[in-house]
Amino acid sequence: MNEKTLKKQGNHKYKTLSLDAFSNEQLALFQSFLTTVDTLKEDLSNAIDLWDNIPRYSISRKKQEKLRLSGGFLPISTLEFKYRNHEMKIHIRPARIEVTRNGKRTGETIEYYPSAREEIIEHALRKLAVEKEVGFFDSRNLRSGCHFTLYQLRKHLMDVGHSLRYDEVIEGLTILSLSSLEIEGISGNHEITYTHVNYLSLLARVRSKDRVTDTNARWLVQFHPLITANIQTITYRQFNYKRLMNCRTQLSRWLITQLVLKYTQASMLTSFDIRYSTIERDSGLLGNYNRNRDAVAALHAALEEIKSLGILNDYKKSEQRGIRGKLEDIVYTLHPSSVFVYEQKAANRRRINGQEKVKSPATTLK
Repeated sequence: MNEKTLKKQGNHKYKTLSLDAFSNEQLALFQSFLTTVDTLKEDLSNAIDLWDNIPRYSISRKKQEKLRLSGGFLPISTLEFKYRNHEMKIHIRPARIEVTRNGKRTGETIEYYPSAREEIIEHALRKLAVEKEVGFFDSRNLRSGCHFTLYQLRKHLMDVGHSLRYDEVIEGLTILSLSSLEIEGISGNHEITYTHVNYLSLLARVRSKDRVTDTNARWLVQFHPLITANIQTITYRQFNYKRLMNCRTQLSRWLITQLVLKYTQASMLTSFDIRYSTIERDSGLLGNYNRNRDAVAALHAALEEIKSLGILNDYKKSEQRGIRGKLEDIVYTLHPSSVFVYEQKAANRRRINGQEKVKSPATTLK
C-alpha cells in the first residue's frame, strides 16, 4: 500500500500497515475454507456473529424519502432486536453527502442511511478480504479490512450479478464510511457498547484525478470492530456467498444469514422454527411495507426463493389466532435440504479446526 495514495480522514493519523498484516496465521484461517462436494472456495465467504444479526441495512430508500426532513436531513433511527435472547438496541446516524448531477457537484447536501446497495457492497468487500494480498488483519492494532481497486470491486459485483457504476460504488462506500452505529445490549455476561462507530471505520481513497490516471491505484477500507473481533476469536462461519448474492431481495438474504448463524446443528431429522413476529422485530425489513398482508406476502416470496436456491426442502406455516379469529402470529417450520445440512456441518468442522489450531501451543499468531 503506497501511503501517498491515501486520503487523510480529518485529523486521523493512519498507521501504515506492515507486510505481516497481509500474511499471518489468524488471517489465513479467515481466508481458508472447508469445501464440500457441491461447493468451491470461490463460492464461500464468512458470516459474522452479532454483526450480521444487526438490522443495519433495514431502512429502504423509499422509506427514507418518507422520513426525510427539510434540508435533506434524516432523524437518528432507533431499532430494537434480540441477539441470543438478549435485548439489543441500535441507533443509526445517517451519512450526509454532497449531491451531484451529471458528475458535477451542486453545492447541496443530503442524508442517507445505508440500505440494500450498501449491504451488497459490504458483502463484496468481505469476500474480497478472503483473497491473499487483498485482505488484512493487524493483531497489534486490532484492525482488519481490505485494499482494492475500484475496477476490481466493480468487476466482482458484476460477476455476482450486481452491476454498479463507478459513481454508485463511490457513493456507497462514502455512505458506509460516514454512517455510524451506536450498539447497546448484553452478550453472555458482557455488556456491549459501541458508540458512534462507522460501518467502515476507515475509508482511505484515491483522489478522483488520480483514479483517472492510475487505474491500479488502491483504496483501503477498515472493517467495523465487530468484524475484527470475530476474526480474532474465530467466531465467524463460512457460508455459500454465491447463493446469497443470487437472492433478489434483502429479506431472502436475511433469512439465509439467520439460518447460517443460528441453525448450526441442521440435520434432516430436525427442523427450524421461526415466528413472523421474530422476523419482523429482528430483520427490521417488514416495516418497509404499508400493509401487514403485503409484508406477509413478501416473507412468503422470500421463503419460496431460498427454497428454490436449494436451502430448504420445504416449509410449513401455522397461523396463531386470537379473539374473533384475529391473526396474532405465524410460526414457520423450515425443513433443510441435504445440501444445506452438509454446508453447516462443514462450517462447524472448519470453525472447530480453526479454534483448535489457535489453542495449539505450537501455533504462534502474528
